[in-house]
Amino acid sequence: QVQLVESGGGTVQAGGSLRLSCASSEPAFSRRCMGWFRQAPGKEREVVATFYGGGSGTYYPDSMKGRFTVSRDNAKTTLYLQMSNLKPEDTAMYYCALHRGIVAWGQCRERAVFDYWGQGTQVTVS
Repeated sequence: QVQLVESGGGTVQAGGSLRLSCASSEPAFSRRCMGWFRQAPGKEREVVATFYGGGSGTYYPDSMKGRFTVSRDNAKTTLYLQMSNLKPEDTAMYYCALHRGIVAWGQCRERAVFDYWGQGTQVTVS
């Protein structure tokens, strides 16, 4: 069983920045497809950014490009999400997710692919 623990959420004013962290217990962390998703009240969970295993690259939906940056520290088995110029519409619960098997790069962005999820960390932008 893989554990994912998010931290770093909080309340920030519009235009501010936050960095979220996701600590993972997955021993093969560096090879796993991982991602950040968010869910606002009354809305579906949406992908924010993903990081394909083996350092092969990242994915951002067009709506997330420019203000969000995903990174990982394999030695610390931790995934990060740097968020800048935050807007009130970024208010949501942010979740870290991991896929433990082998997946194509193009699939490492589909919510259904991810089989482990953290409990989430709340981000509120006022």
